[in-house]
Parts: sequence; C-alpha cells; structure tokens
Amino acid sequence: MIDGALMEVRELVVKMSDREILSGLDLKLHRGEFVSMIGPNGAGKTTLLRAMDGLVPLSRGEILFEGRSLEAIRRREIARKISYVPQGDPGGLDFSVQAFVELGRYPNLGPWESLGPADLKAVHGAMERTEISALADRRLLSLSGGERQRVLIAAALAQGGDLLLLDEPTSFLDYRHQLQVLALLDRLHRQDGYTCVMVTHDLNAASSLSDRIFVLKEGRLVEEGTPDAVLRPEKLEEVFEVPFRLIERGGKRRSMILAELAPR
Repeated sequence: MIDGALMEVRELVVKMSDREILSGLDLKLHRGEFVSMIGPNGAGKTTLLRAMDGLVPLSRGEILFEGRSLEAIRRREIARKISYVPQGDPGGLDFSVQAFVELGRYPNLGPWESLGPADLKAVHGAMERTEISALADRRLLSLSGGERQRVLIAAALAQGGDLLLLDEPTSFLDYRHQLQVLALLDRLHRQDGYTCVMVTHDLNAASSLSDRIFVLKEGRLVEEGTPDAVLRPEKLEEVFEVPFRLIERGGKRRSMILAELAPR
C-alpha cells in the first residue's frame, strides 16, 4: 500500500573526478511502492542508489528521508532504516551464512555490545523469510550464486529497516535462480510491506514487479511512470538506441519487451 513520500531527491548533482555522474536529478519515492531503475550502462543508476543510502557525497542538491536531510542523519541511524544490497557476492569472505546475516544487526548495537535475544530473533526471521535457514552452517564460498544473493538480502532484512535498495540483484544468475530472487522480492514487497528500489537491466522483471519505473540516461531522469506507460518500444529505443518489440498479453499478465536484433 503506497502511503506518502518516504524519500525526495531534489536537484541532485554528483561529480566524481570532475565528471558529472548525476545532473540536476529530481524524483520522489513513496512508502510501500516497488520502483525499478533502468537505463544503459553509465547512466548513473548505481551512483543514485548509493546516494540514496548516503554513501556518495553530493556536489549539489539534497536528499530528504522522512522529511530530514540524509546528510544530517547519522550513519548508524541510516543503516537501521535503509538497507543497501550491492551487486555481486560478499567479497569472498568465508563466513558461515548465519554469521554473515548477524553482521546486519551491528548498526543496532552499542560499542562492544553482543547480539541479544531480539537481535537473534531478527536474524532468524530474516533467514526464514529468505528461505536460507537450512544453510545456516554453510560457508559463503560453498554457496551457489542464487543462494549467496538470498544471504545478502537476508543480511539487509536483519538490519531492521523497511527500505531496500537493490543493485542488479539477479546479475550473473541462471534463470531458475533469477526467478527465485525475483519471487522473494515480490513477497517482501507485497506481503511484508517493504519499500523496494531495484536497479535492473531486466525490463520484463521491472514490468512484472514495479509500481513505477525510473529511466535514467547520461545522469538524468528522462522518464518515469507506470510500466505500461514507460515500457513502450519507441521510448525504449530513444534510451537504449536499439529497436524493441512489444508482445501484448491478455488478462493480468503484463506485456513482454524484447530487444530486436539488427538484421544480418
């Protein structure tokens, strides 16, 4: 259920090494919605996602979270409310699955404080929701890509916030594991009420899961709206510079989007 503004990005500019990555960007995220960010490589999607978690210094503009400037909120408080799931695996760290998920609780602990009953309850609840309880004693390096992705999401859930920022959560996964991760995100959104922002190159996943889609190109927000409004072949061709085809499907199933191969 969408209920009010959770985050506002106002006239955001981010520069790195004198190069402007994000250029005067404005958007609003509502509580309880699922938003996908799409766009070509280099559009600034990951930079925007990291800025929304307070991980990127802003050159100009501001980001408001629950009406407060994100730059004025202490890092530990941000971590208790916003969970960022990066691309890839957990950096080659050979923790057990449960030990890694427990790391998600540390923003909630004081100096030298160990995990208490409430923390362990949060950890076990996150593992149950992501269906990895049976993997608790496995080492991270022994897991498949899909299993590791669910562990990353479990650690994010264990932090305790209700805003999930996900950077290409299905990258490098086979079709079965992609569908498992996407089904998990759909459950977290629809059943558990998480607000989700997902960077993805999978236009059909964005269409299936999203309430709204943000389209970025060259550091600017060039389109936003519902999947049916945004995922039109002529609009996608302007952004990705390749032709697309729309396959209409009836009932409650959203249409499929296919990039067209150039004729030989």
